[in-house]
Amino acid sequence: MSEFNSTTFQPSVLTLIGIPGLESVQFWIGIPFCTMYIIALFGNSLLLVVIKTEHSLHEPMYVFLAMLGATDIVLSTCILPKMLGIFWFHLSKIYFDACLLQMWLIHTFQCIESGILLAMALDRYVAICDPLRHATIFTHQLLTQIGVGVTLRAALLVAPCLILIKCWLKFYRTTVVSHSYCEHMAIVKLAAEDVRINKIYGLFVAFSILGLDIIFITLSYIRIFITVFNLPQKEARLKAFNTCIAHILVFLEFYLLAFFSFFTHRFGSHIPSYIHILLSNLYLLVPPLLNPIVYGVKTKQIRDGVSKIFYHKYPL
Repeated sequence: MSEFNSTTFQPSVLTLIGIPGLESVQFWIGIPFCTMYIIALFGNSLLLVVIKTEHSLHEPMYVFLAMLGATDIVLSTCILPKMLGIFWFHLSKIYFDACLLQMWLIHTFQCIESGILLAMALDRYVAICDPLRHATIFTHQLLTQIGVGVTLRAALLVAPCLILIKCWLKFYRTTVVSHSYCEHMAIVKLAAEDVRINKIYGLFVAFSILGLDIIFITLSYIRIFITVFNLPQKEARLKAFNTCIAHILVFLEFYLLAFFSFFTHRFGSHIPSYIHILLSNLYLLVPPLLNPIVYGVKTKQIRDGVSKIFYHKYPL
C-alpha cells in the first residue's frame, strides 16, 4: 500500500514541461518552431487552393496530395499552439482529458498521413505499371472510399490507446509529463501500475499501420522501378521516374523521422531525453514544412498553378 499512498488517483490536470534539460532556452527554440509552423500553414494552404482552383489538377495524384496537405495542417496545429504556450508564456497546465484528446488526434493523423502515402504509392504503381486501367480503377468513388478508409482505420486503431489509459490506468506516480505535447508513451510512463498492455498495444498499432504501410510502399516502388527500367526509351524512363521522385522524397522524410523517433523513444535509454523530445517535435513539424516545398519544386503543374494565382493577384 505504501506505493499507492504516494501516488495520485487519475489526476484532473497534467503539467507539460516542454523539453527537459533545455527549459532555459525554450523561448528561443520556439522561434524557429513558430517559423516552421507558419511556413507549413502557408505552403499547405496554398497547395490546397491551387489544387481546388485548377481543374487540370483534379486527378488522383493531386487529390491525394490535397489530403496530405490538409492532414499536415491539422497535425502541426494539434501541437504547435500549446507548445508555444509552454515555451513563451509558461502555460504548462493541461486538463487530463484534453491531454488524451491531443494524444488521440496526433497519433490518428500520423496514421492517416501514413495511409495517404500508401495510397499515393499505389496510385503511382497503377499509373506506371498498368496505365490503361488507371482511370477506371482510381475513380472519384474510390478516392472517397480511400479517404474514409484511412481515416477510420487510424481513428479506430488509435482509440483503444486512449481507452486503456482512461479506464485501465488509475494511479499515477507523477502529474509532470516530460514532453512538449501529449504523446502516448510519455503519458503511460507516468502510471504507477503495470503498463505492459499499453506498451504492447502501442507497438501493435505502430507496426500494423506504419510497419505494413512501409512494406507495401516499398514493394510498390520495387515493382515501379522494374517497370521503369524495362521501358525501351530513355525519355520515357526519365518521365516516369520524375513523376515518382517527389513522393519518394516525402516517403523517406516521413518514415525515417518516424522510425528514428519511435525507436529512440522506446529503446534509446542512453540518449539524453531532450534529444528524444526534439526528434519527436521535428517528426511532427518537418514533414508539414517540407511536403509542399518538395511537391511545389518537383511538380510543374503546381508551379504553374501558383504562378497563375500570384500573377492574377499582382498583375504587371
